[in-house]
Amino acid sequence: MLLFITGLLIGVLLMLVPLYRGRKEAERIDEERQQVSQERQLVVDFMHHMAEALGEGLTRQELHQRIVHAAILCSGALSACIFERDGEGRMRSVAVEGIFPPHRPLPPSVRGKLATRAKFIEQVLKTESFPDHEGIVGTVVQTGKGQLIADAVADNRVVIHDDPALAVRSLIAVPLQFRDRFFGVLAVANSADGNPFTTSDFSLMQSLAEQAALALHNAEFLSFQIEKRQLDLDLSLASGIQQMLLPREAPQIPGLDIDARYTPAQKVGGDLYDLFLLSPTRLGVAVADVSGKGIPASLLMAICRTNLRQIATRHDSPAAALAELNRVLGSDLRGMFITMLYAVVDTVEHRVTFARAGHELPLFSRRNQLTGVPEGSYVGGEGMPLGMVPDELFTSVIMDCTEPFVAGDNLVLYTDGITEAPNEEGKEFSGTRLADTVRTLHGRSAKDLNDGILENVHRFSGAAQQRDDLTLVTVKCTA
Repeated sequence: MLLFITGLLIGVLLMLVPLYRGRKEAERIDEERQQVSQERQLVVDFMHHMAEALGEGLTRQELHQRIVHAAILCSGALSACIFERDGEGRMRSVAVEGIFPPHRPLPPSVRGKLATRAKFIEQVLKTESFPDHEGIVGTVVQTGKGQLIADAVADNRVVIHDDPALAVRSLIAVPLQFRDRFFGVLAVANSADGNPFTTSDFSLMQSLAEQAALALHNAEFLSFQIEKRQLDLDLSLASGIQQMLLPREAPQIPGLDIDARYTPAQKVGGDLYDLFLLSPTRLGVAVADVSGKGIPASLLMAICRTNLRQIATRHDSPAAALAELNRVLGSDLRGMFITMLYAVVDTVEHRVTFARAGHELPLFSRRNQLTGVPEGSYVGGEGMPLGMVPDELFTSVIMDCTEPFVAGDNLVLYTDGITEAPNEEGKEFSGTRLADTVRTLHGRSAKDLNDGILENVHRFSGAAQQRDDLTLVTVKCTA
């Protein structure tokens, strides 16, 4: 009987063991599920913190500080820090919360100043820099992989400080990386419950770092978009102002047919043309090209136009006007220069007097007096660009040139955006093609002649992108 009872008890026990083990396994799985759920919630909370930060339009420094604050809240660490690499391959702290131990030992001269620990150590940490291959942080930078140091005392890469408040018991450092963009290293030290960080804590920190890097990427993108919108607005305003400065229509002078075109390579350009009356029978014509492009060039163009209009009325000689303009602009150019051709068309004297300050040669087209066949020729004297040389040298070189201008003659002024317009093979339109075009269209109106020139330039360029401003002014003598 005793043997029977013993056997029965053993059988019952053997049946209960799997049940017990099954219940324990179920409890373990349930605990893991709860842990995963808690980790997921912490990541969601962290994402919420980051979304709020982006919505508030924080600066990069403020966003860094929000990240370390959220990292402490979500990980339960006592301190957190973000390290960023500078242009010299050294790591620096850019945000810290809590008493995060400095990466290197404190100098003896400052160890006695720990009365105000938190602020003082934060200041020490922010002024500290070290090579991007040094210590735990350096390992993360070099490998691109996070580091879990459960027992920091046993790791010789962790500095042991004399002050107990700076003791590192456990440490996690993870990379802040989004795609190929490396933003730095996020590190947390010492769990609030005193226990070592676990693999679960490490997994959580990696997830938080991914979300933090995404937030930094989005912040950069938003900042770029805001700056781009502001720049687009500035460019639109500058373009509007520039268009206001250009003549809305050509002055009306009996005996002259005038047409002008201007196409900037960007929203604002550095080319200038101007048409203004000097008297009922005298027309001032200027075409210029400012070195560079964009807003600085357009501002200089505006300054140049304003000064030229004031100066031109005081001089019959274009060379004298350009010499004074060079003196006036001297302090405004600041390393830039301007090529310009300024001409005065006189309908009573039937002549054009012009001076060339380093600009492209003017193109005249006339009919040969013997054959009646149209001919195109470039005419011009010496001259240096405005702002390139001292006044004495500029004045000694600049000179007036005078050409007859009678019925049927054409005067074509332009910038190098016309003659140097490239095609898909890199060849330039050239002055020869311009002269051939003008000669072929000699008998057309000023508008039709300009239409033909630009059509030929565009046909020649094909799909090649416009790389420079295009300016074209044609004056035709009709009587």
